[in-house]
Amino acid sequence: MVYLIIFTHQFGISQFNLKNVIRHMSMNDNIASLDRNFKWITGPPILRAGSSKDQQWLSAKDPTLVSYQDNWHLFYTVRGKSRSHAIAYRSSGTLNRIGEGKEVILTCHDGFFCAPQVFYFRPHGQWYLICQAANNLWSPPYQPAFSISTDISSPDVWTELKPLGGSKPENAQAWLDFWVICDQTNAYLFFTSLDGKMWRASTPLADFPQGWSQPVIALEADIFEASHTYRLKGQNIYLTLIEAQHGHGWRYYKAYVADQLNGSWHPLAAEKDCSFATMQNVTQTDARWTDSISHGELIRAGYDELLEVDADNPRFIFQGVTDAERKGKNYGEIPWRLGLLKTIG
Repeated sequence: MVYLIIFTHQFGISQFNLKNVIRHMSMNDNIASLDRNFKWITGPPILRAGSSKDQQWLSAKDPTLVSYQDNWHLFYTVRGKSRSHAIAYRSSGTLNRIGEGKEVILTCHDGFFCAPQVFYFRPHGQWYLICQAANNLWSPPYQPAFSISTDISSPDVWTELKPLGGSKPENAQAWLDFWVICDQTNAYLFFTSLDGKMWRASTPLADFPQGWSQPVIALEADIFEASHTYRLKGQNIYLTLIEAQHGHGWRYYKAYVADQLNGSWHPLAAEKDCSFATMQNVTQTDARWTDSISHGELIRAGYDELLEVDADNPRFIFQGVTDAERKGKNYGEIPWRLGLLKTIG
C-alpha cells in the first residue's frame, strides 16, 4: 500500500496515511509545525501536443481525468496559432497509453474555451463539462461556462456551451480556472484571480448549474491559479491543491485542508520548502522533461460531483515543460506536455 504523506519525526513512524494524520490533529492545530515529506516520481510524458487536419497544436495542458466503464477519459486544453484555445478529448484503457488514443477537438464551442473539468452529476444523470470560455453574445463575454452530455465516450454529443452564471468579484484581478465540487446540500464554485486569492460561490443542488451566490474570498495566500478541491474518501475532510510560482521550479503545487467546503482552509504543505509537488520532491526516472509542476489534477476514486480521492494511492496528472523549452517564448507558445506523478512508498 502506498501512502500519501510520510512522517518521520512527529509520530515516530516511517509511513502515515493522510486519513490517520487528520484523525490526530484538529483543524485548529498548527499544521505547519508537522513534519510533511511528500515524495513523487514521474516517468516520461504521457501526452504531447498533436495536430488536427487544419491545426498544429503547440501545447497540451490543463488536464481533467475520470475513469469510467474500464476506460480513462481525458479532457485537456490545446493551444495553437490559428486557434488559440480549444478543449480536446482522448480515451484509453491504459492510462500510460492515453497519448496513443485518438485526439478529438470538442465541437460544443467554436471560439475560446479551455481549462476543463468533467464530472457526472448524479441528481441530473448527466455529465458536466465546466470550463472558462468567451462568446461576444454573452454578458460579460468571458465567464465560466458548462456543457452537458449523457455519454462521456462520445465527444461529439456535448451540448453547446452556456454561461454558468455567477459574477466576477469587483475587486478581483481576474477570474479563471473554475472548479465545481458538491456536498450533500450545495454545489460550490471555486476559482482564482492571479492575485493570491481563491474565491468561492455556492448554489443549492436543486438549482445547479444556476443560482450562484456572490463570491467570497475562501483563501488568501502566496498562491496563483488552478485550485482543485477534493473530498477525502470516507472522511469529512476536504483537500485543495493550488498552483504557486517561483519555488523549486517555475510552477509548483501547495496543499490546504478544511473540514467543510464553506469553511476555513489550513496549510498542509504550503511553503516553498515544504510543498505538495515541486521540483524538490519529484524524481524524474527518465530523461528530464520538466522543470515545473503546473496545472494538474489528482486522479479521483470516483467520477461524480463529490470529487472523492483515495489517500492511500494518490496519483497526479499535470502539465510540465523545461525552462530551456519555454525560454524566450510567449506563454501561448510554450510546449506544455502532460505527465503523471506517483508516490514513492
